[in-house]
Amino acid sequence: METVQSCGYYPIGWSVDSLDWRDYGVQSIIQTISEHQALENGAIILMHSDAKYTAEALEQVIIRLMEQGYQIVPVWELIYHENYQIDSSGRQIQK
Repeated sequence: METVQSCGYYPIGWSVDSLDWRDYGVQSIIQTISEHQALENGAIILMHSDAKYTAEALEQVIIRLMEQGYQIVPVWELIYHENYQIDSSGRQIQK
């Protein structure tokens, strides 16, 4: 973390793993994300560009999240730039 910060970057981590790399199918990805216990405001969802079903699932994931009241935003809108600490899960917590 110190190295990342010393280079002028902000360390971030994902909080919801889509498990898309397991190649269980489109519906599995949608369900895993939309029902994930860590899905909350500010969640960062991990999806892999080279997983077999990710591209096919993406539109439906976005639609489902929006139906659940979430808004898709760029990651820079989620990070704190000052007065924060990193918790044990790698998530920024504002001081």
